Amino acid sequence: MAAPASLAMEQMGSENEEQEQISKLLTGMNDEHGGVIVEMTTEPMDAHVFSSLLRTSISHWRQQGKKGVWIKFPIELVNLVEPAVKEGFYFHHAEPKYLMLVHWIPETTNTLPGNATHRVRIGAFVMNEKKEVLVVQEKNGVLRGTGVWKFPTGVVDEGEDICDAAVREVKEETGIDTNFVEILAFRQSHKSFFEKSDLFFMCLLQPLSFDIQIQESEIEAAQWMPFEEYMSQHFVQKNELLKCIADICLTKREGKYSGFSTVPTTTSFSDNKSYLYLSRQFLNSP
Repeated sequence: MAAPASLAMEQMGSENEEQEQISKLLTGMNDEHGGVIVEMTTEPMDAHVFSSLLRTSISHWRQQGKKGVWIKFPIELVNLVEPAVKEGFYFHHAEPKYLMLVHWIPETTNTLPGNATHRVRIGAFVMNEKKEVLVVQEKNGVLRGTGVWKFPTGVVDEGEDICDAAVREVKEETGIDTNFVEILAFRQSHKSFFEKSDLFFMCLLQPLSFDIQIQESEIEAAQWMPFEEYMSQHFVQKNELLKCIADICLTKREGKYSGFSTVPTTTSFSDNKSYLYLSRQFLNSP
């Protein structure tokens, strides 16, 4: 039988060995789905040292029953991407300042979510009291130099609500201040931007100012145009989508159509406010 002192020394040695093993692991935090998220700092690291740490860490996570492993590499550590790929990691997405790689540990079907699949864009229907609509000619893109007048459009920024994006884009392109009223309609299309799908929301806005100041870098010209003149453009008449949107706008102008207005909401999962878009007819119902 071992003496108490010997047992204490053996236990201490085991604890020291365990601590030493943990110190050789990458630092990560558990996610909500049985996985691990590792955020690398910008401190330089040798690729061979990282490869050894990664192999040891994967073995440790496998013993813990972890599933997906996410590693966020700042651009400064691009030298570590190759060893990560060699250990079974693959690209999930990239942003201006980092790369996100991911690895599925279990020998089961990979259930990790893919990268974002859609880009969100808006179009703005703005009409003044003279029944004139706000239209622009683009300085860049496929319509450059065609003489086509179109509604202001743009891309929704990350973390930006659709309603705010519509107001911002109109202001940037034309200098016109507006209030968001409602979403008139939306369209989903596919393989439109680097093989991603596209959600396009046509929005109704109320003008608060009327003097146009164009965005010199992107807009060739802008003006208030009679709606019928916009509708009569050959480009609109031959384009099924544009003609349908124009018909919706016309029906809305005649008071025969109700779109989707904003209602601020929160959820039980987060205190962050978001918008629910629903029919104004529902809002006005008793």
